Amino acid sequence: MFGDVYSGKRVFITGHTGFKGSWLAAWLKMLGAELTGYALPPAYPDSHFELLKLKNQIRHIENDIRDLKPLKQAMADARPDLVFHLAAQALVRESYADPKTTFDTNVGGSVNVLESVRACDSARALVYITSDKCYRNVEWEWGYREPDVLGGDDPYSGSKGCAELVFRSYRESFFNQKPGINVGVTRAGNVIGGGDWAKDRIVPDCIRALRKKDPIVVRNPKATRPWQHVLEPLGGYLLLGARLFKSQGKFTPSEFNFGPDKTSNKTVEEVVNRIIGVWGSGQMVVHHDDHAVHEAMLLQLNCDRAWHYLKWRPTWHYDDSVEQTALWYKAHNQGADMAAYTHSQIEKYMRDWKGGDV
Repeated sequence: MFGDVYSGKRVFITGHTGFKGSWLAAWLKMLGAELTGYALPPAYPDSHFELLKLKNQIRHIENDIRDLKPLKQAMADARPDLVFHLAAQALVRESYADPKTTFDTNVGGSVNVLESVRACDSARALVYITSDKCYRNVEWEWGYREPDVLGGDDPYSGSKGCAELVFRSYRESFFNQKPGINVGVTRAGNVIGGGDWAKDRIVPDCIRALRKKDPIVVRNPKATRPWQHVLEPLGGYLLLGARLFKSQGKFTPSEFNFGPDKTSNKTVEEVVNRIIGVWGSGQMVVHHDDHAVHEAMLLQLNCDRAWHYLKWRPTWHYDDSVEQTALWYKAHNQGADMAAYTHSQIEKYMRDWKGGDV
């Protein structure tokens, strides 16, 4: 898969202790990569990273991307062939509570990653992950395309728009002038999957309530999102990384959306009811918070560019994505070996793969 690009390659991941990063690390290990992970310690009990026992399987470094010197040294020591930058403060509501840390991490930390890659002569590919919230969201009914206007009103969205501008500046000023390396930026969002324990995210909130046999409290039941399993964008990142690595010249374009098709646009209410159905019990209650921070009601991506240049398309659609997510948490609740269960879901996804070839 991915043209066997990752087998035996040195890969450096920032944010590997997080939700998406731990899934990516597990997948890369299965593909035969030699991994170095650089991140803060896991933020939640029963973190996916710890359940996978990744600490003992990769070169694991706990540190903060806001500190340039150790990051630069770690990357120099690792001599990666490919770099995936996922480390971020990733929550909208947390960005309202602590905007400075959000900007320091998502903008300043990303500058440090780019500086470290720029100084690393071994790196041949960089995949720089931001978010669908980098776009200025006017909540129109069609998907945002890569050239659309960047920037959001809340601190998290604003920080991701800024991170995109930083990437563009480094690409044009440095990486396009540096032979032997290709860089790309990816935008995906509203990802679901097992091992996400973040606060104020609908799936973890559902699972916490279901485990306690409490009602699931929902703020905006009619809010619509394009739901996708975590393996969907990660497959896109890996495909893009492989193409960047194998390209003989400069690979263009650099910006890519990875999102589900329109049939995956469902309301929060529909998702909650689907999770309850897979779990086998539970109920939803609506609680409108008049003092809640603003969150977009509609946001979706147009992924035509990923299809045209990478032949990438979604593999698991809405039903598969929600079912596989709920089944992961159900297995965890029943005491299953979650490393083995995670690997089985990745293997199933690879068997089902429709996302393109290198």
